[in-house]
Order: sequence, then C-alpha cells, then structure tokens
Amino acid sequence: MIYLDYAATTPIHPDVKEIMQQYLTIDGDFGNSTSRHAFGKRALDAIEMARQQVASALHAEADEIIWTSGATEANNLAIKGIAALYKNKGKHIITMTTEHKAVLDPCMQLEKEGFQVTYLPPLANGLLSLAALEQACRDDTILVSVMAVNNETGVIQDLAGIREITTKRGILLHTDAVQAIGKLQFDVSKIPFDAISLTAHKVYGPKGIGALFLRKRPRIRVAPLIQGGGQEAGMRAGTLPTHQIVGMGKAYELAKLHFANNHGHINLLRQTFLNDILSLPNTRLNVDGKHTVAHIANIQFGNHIADALLEAVPHLAASTAAACQEKGGGGSHVLRAMGLSQDAVKASIRFSFGHFLTIDDVKNATQQIKQLFSVT
Repeated sequence: MIYLDYAATTPIHPDVKEIMQQYLTIDGDFGNSTSRHAFGKRALDAIEMARQQVASALHAEADEIIWTSGATEANNLAIKGIAALYKNKGKHIITMTTEHKAVLDPCMQLEKEGFQVTYLPPLANGLLSLAALEQACRDDTILVSVMAVNNETGVIQDLAGIREITTKRGILLHTDAVQAIGKLQFDVSKIPFDAISLTAHKVYGPKGIGALFLRKRPRIRVAPLIQGGGQEAGMRAGTLPTHQIVGMGKAYELAKLHFANNHGHINLLRQTFLNDILSLPNTRLNVDGKHTVAHIANIQFGNHIADALLEAVPHLAASTAAACQEKGGGGSHVLRAMGLSQDAVKASIRFSFGHFLTIDDVKNATQQIKQLFSVT
C-alpha cells in the first residue's frame, strides 16, 4: 500500500510514540494532573511542558492554549462559546461555504437558536473575496470564522487581509488551522488571531487530542460546552489525557524544528507526482499552486469517475473528499462551492503527501495510475 491521504490523518512519529508510552503504565507518570500528590504533579508538569510546545509553534504564550478532544471540539467551543458569551453585542456570524463541517454544522445549529450566519462563497480560485467580506460585515457581526488552509484543495486564505477587516470593525476572528501547522509559518504575533483550532493527528501526533488558542491580550474567553471539574480555566472540564497531550506537544515541537527540511521534501514529492500525472490527457489541477500548500493536490481526471479510478488502484490510498463526508455520496462540497460542475466534482481526487513518503513511492503511485490510461 502507498498512502497518499496525509490530509485525512497521519501516522504517529516514532518520537511521539516513545514519549506517550512514558505516561501510561505503573512505571510511568500516569497520575491525574489535578491530584496534589507527586504522581499528579509529574503529570501536570508534563502537560504544561506540552502546552508550551504547542504555544511555541504558534509564537503564542502557554496560557493561551486550552486542551480539547480535537479540532472538531475546538471549532465548536470557539464558535458556540463566542456566540454565547458575546450575544449581547450581536448575533451575526460570517464564514465560508468551503469550511469544514466542524465549522458549518455549529453555525447551522446557531441559526436554529436565533443567530444569523452569512456563508460567503469563494472565488473560482478558492480564495475569499475581501471585498465581499467587508460588505458582509454588519454592526451586529461578532465573529468571522475562516479556515487557514482548506483541507480538500490546500488553498491558503489571506488571513492578514481578513484580520485587517475584522480589526477595523471590532469583530473577533477564528481560524481552523488544522491543515496549516507544519505547512505554513504560523505567527500570532504577526496576525493577532482571537481563536485558533488545532489538532494533533494531522501533524504526526495522536488522534483524540486538540487545542484551542484563545488570545490573552485583550483576553478572549468562551462559554464552556463541557462543565464539570473546572479544568482549563473553567472553559473545558474533564480529566486531562496526559499521554495524548504530551504526544501533541512533541508533534508540534517536531513540526517547528524540522519545518524547512519537511517543506523541501514535500515540495519535491508534489512536483514529482504532478509532473507525471498532469501529463495524462484531460487531467488538471482544480486549484493552481499559487495560493496552495504543497502537501495537497486536488486533481480532476477528465470524464472519468474518481471512485472507479480509486477502486482500480487498490494499493493506493487517496480520497475524493474529506474523510468525514466520504460516505455522503454528494462528493466534495468544497469543489461545488468553487463552481465546479457535478461531473467535474465526481472526476476529482485529493492526493496528499507526507513525511514518510519517498520519491520511489510517488513514482510507483503515478505508474499505477498511468497504467489505467494505458500510458507507460
């Protein structure tokens, strides 16, 4: 098998696995971090070290990181939590039609609760029109939520331009940065986000752990979704999973440490792959590379059905849409929002590249695909 679906999830890095194992068994630091004895203190120290590691990857401060069960919870906490806490200021939210379902679904739920949500479509290149955003802003707009890097196309939004508009209007800005960490240099001192959703499993860390960055100056708070023991400054209750948290911390440390080498490797993999695949007749990128990250390539295969192509190459792992909506049958809502026809959507496959792929893997993969078209 050749894995070309790193945007869906990544394998755990060996260093991440090693450190996680230190916090699971009787001979490790397995304690509850809220316990007052030595077992609890050691677990708490490890958690705070991981909090610093995640914050460092954003150029943020450790106490701006709130642990969650993943980016889906972080998105829900940011959007619903801000809506609940700032509703006296206004009940209008702006987002994009190309957002992940973990943003769109909470927004739709808020509509049922009396909020108004404006869903802005992208331009044909996947970017948000800043003019459209400015026009959509109202006096009662409290939040703009725009994904940093799209999980299906790799499109990088103009977050600096978006921040300039929200700052001028006194509107909070949230971004789902799941696909950005390790792929872009992310610096909250340069673009002062109010809230950022994060996860570990897209960055060679474990599944089931994520975080929400909440700006400290000025202090941004959210109403909790989960109440209980008062953990995480009262914004997210629950016993903290030390082993997963230290795994996320290590993964973010590695992403920052090896950014340049990883970026160069992924760029080489992508270019090798595209040089071969785009030589096939009627094959094209759905989004050019000018405003995209290197690790995602969304490719349209003429009049062919993408699902049939993937079934014909069972030793390759790729996808036709985000993993969370693969079973829906409607294809990519992102590509439809960009104006692609249903036939074009059905002919499109997302390939995504990662650290453990080699050039030989990529050449093997393209050869298998080209054989379907009787091209050698």
